[in-house]
This record gives sequence, structure tokens and C-alpha cells, in this order.
Amino acid sequence: MVRANGAVSLRELARVVQTSEVTVRRDVRALESEGLLDRRHGGAVLPGGFARESGLPQKSHLATAEKTAIADLAAGLVEEGEAVVVGAGTTTQELARRLARVPGLTVVTNSLLVAQALAHANRVEVVMTGGTLRGSNYALVGSGAEQSLQGLRVTRAFLSGNGLTAERGLSTSNMLSASVDRALVQAAAEVVVLADHTKLGTDTMFQTVPTDCITRLVTDAPPGHDDRAATELQALADQGVEVSVAEPPAAPQPPGGPTTGTAEQSPRARRAPHRDVPLPGQRRNHPGSPPLRSAAVLGDAQGRVADLAPRRR
Repeated sequence: MVRANGAVSLRELARVVQTSEVTVRRDVRALESEGLLDRRHGGAVLPGGFARESGLPQKSHLATAEKTAIADLAAGLVEEGEAVVVGAGTTTQELARRLARVPGLTVVTNSLLVAQALAHANRVEVVMTGGTLRGSNYALVGSGAEQSLQGLRVTRAFLSGNGLTAERGLSTSNMLSASVDRALVQAAAEVVVLADHTKLGTDTMFQTVPTDCITRLVTDAPPGHDDRAATELQALADQGVEVSVAEPPAAPQPPGGPTTGTAEQSPRARRAPHRDVPLPGQRRNHPGSPPLRSAAVLGDAQGRVADLAPRRR
């Protein structure tokens, strides 16, 4: 799976082989000792330094539940009548499907997949950049894309990437994609990064957004054993990034409905549970823009990722 996809998550491996994450983690450790792969936070990648970029068909099947929860939470940041930019990626594609329900919205994008997700949204205006089509991720790149973004100003940018660290920020494996993403960032008053836990602590070749330019990170809860991912989240929060952590949707109820004494939840109530918590760092809200809310997961994930309060120095 690593050879085919470039990267896999422990959750995905456990699901595919129908065993526990504990067993998968032990096997991944053994494969790493043989030099067949490199372990990363919550997953594994091909050996040999920087992670390479997986193709779109492979990425679309990785961490699907996590991407859904992240998109649900990120969509709540967008209000009626806003103008936003949305970059390329499978997570931003999930976000676009939810933005189709926001009336009066204007979305600027270089992604054909994002535009396709919004094509039939009557109340959403879609503005596409120019540029040259990059077939591996259906994104428009190059000088044409960058020039079409000059002079543009929107409320916020939603971006994804191949890796995210507190030291270097968001990064990607392709130079042309990184250049266009930087142009998208320049057009926005706020930058929201969408990245599942497998990307935390991963560093790739081309920096897209330095940490001090990231307003908010929307991610999922790392596994309980993944102390390094939790440490990375804390480091990002210590540098002023507001961190929102979404829980993937709960598994379907067994036949017969919910257990005794448990009320049936509405579809809205089952979405990415979270609560508002204070987070450290200076807020970088643009004057006049709506305030952002901070969120952390509830339930069994609470305690795995701390409240991300500033550490005492």
C-alpha cells in the first residue's frame, strides 16, 4: 500500500486488514527496521527523506472519515455573502461540497475538482484562475494562474498540502503548486489550513505557508498513542495558530437502534463534535472580519489532545 500510495495512515491500514491499530503499529515498526518504509505520525511513507506526492486516486481513498470531519468543521467558518479562495486537494474538495449550501458565496479556485463540486450550486459564484492544467491533481498552475490572482482580496483562504510542521509551516511536493498556493495566500486576510493528523510533522520540499502566516488549522484528533502529533499541535498553538480538532463521524448504530437510555441524535448533532476552548497566541484576524472560534474534540479524544493552552515557561 505504501508503494502504491506513497503514504498510508495507521487507521486506514487497520481498516483494510481488519485488525487493531496496535497490531498495525507493531508491523509497521518491523517493516521500518527492514528499511521498507519510514514511520510518520499516525502512518508510514516511502523511505528516503521527504515524502513524495501521492496521485489523486490514491489520496482520495486515504483518511476519508477524517477529511469529512475536517470539511464539516471548516465549512462552519464560512458565512453568507463571503468571498473566499479554495486551493486544490481532496480535503478542499470535500469542503467545496459543503460550501455549495452557503448562499451568496463567491469562491475563487484553481482546482477543477473544487469548481466541479460547486458547478450546480445556484447561489454560489465560482471564479476560476487561468493557468496550465496539472493533470495529477486537476489544478491550474503556472504564471497564468498567479497573474490572475493579482489585485484580488478575499476574507480567507482554505488550503491543504502534503505536510505541516510548527517549524516550517505548510509544504507540498510540487514547486508549481506551491507557487500558486502562495499567490492564493497573498489574496486572503486569513489563512485556514486543512490537514489530517497524518500530515502533522511531515515535511516536504516546497514551503507554501510559513507558520506565522497560518491563522487556523482544522485537523482531526490524532490517535492516543501519537504523542508526537499532539506535541506538534501544541507547538503550532504556541506560535499563535488557532487549532480546531474534529472527531470523525461515529460508527453507525447496531441493528435495533441506539442503546437503552441514549437519545437518537439528529444528523447535525452527529457532525464532528467539538467545544470552544481558549487557545494561545496572537489572533491575526483582519479588521472587520468575523471572529474565529476555537474548538477541540469531546468524548474519548478529550485528553489526548490537550486544551492547547500556553505552556508555562
